[in-house]
Parts: sequence; C-alpha cells; structure tokens
Amino acid sequence: MKGDRVEIMIDAGGEGTRTYEVVASRAGRRVEVATRRGVVEVSEVTRTGTAVRTARFMASRVLALVEYPSADAAHPDDAPA
Repeated sequence: MKGDRVEIMIDAGGEGTRTYEVVASRAGRRVEVATRRGVVEVSEVTRTGTAVRTARFMASRVLALVEYPSADAAHPDDAPA
C-alpha cells in the first residue's frame, strides 16, 4: 500500500551505522521483507508481484529492521462497536 515503508539500520564497520529506507512510492505497491541464506532482502513490489526495486543486506550486519504501515491502513481495533 502506498506509504508503507521499511527502515533498515546496518553496522557499517569503522564508519558506525547507516540507515536505509525502502518506501512504497505509488498506489498499489507494497514493501516485502524476506530473509534467505544469510541475506535480508527488502523489495518494493507491484500488485502483480513484480519487484520494482530491491535492497539486499547481509543478515549479520543488520542491527534493526522496522516496518511502518501506511497511515491510511485501518486497524481492526478501530472498528465501531
């Protein structure tokens, strides 16, 4: 969903830490996170499942990975009683 974003903080060695952000930039796109064989992969994906952009990080270097849902997403707890 447009507005979804994932923030990734990695250990950059002697430089300290670096922060990267992957955002669903258009309507109908979403951000998916996958961990495979020691690699964390964060992708912006279209409705049909085609990856538009992908960021890959070594899992051993990832310090934090935070997923932020879009502000427009309705929460089940907000439903009227």
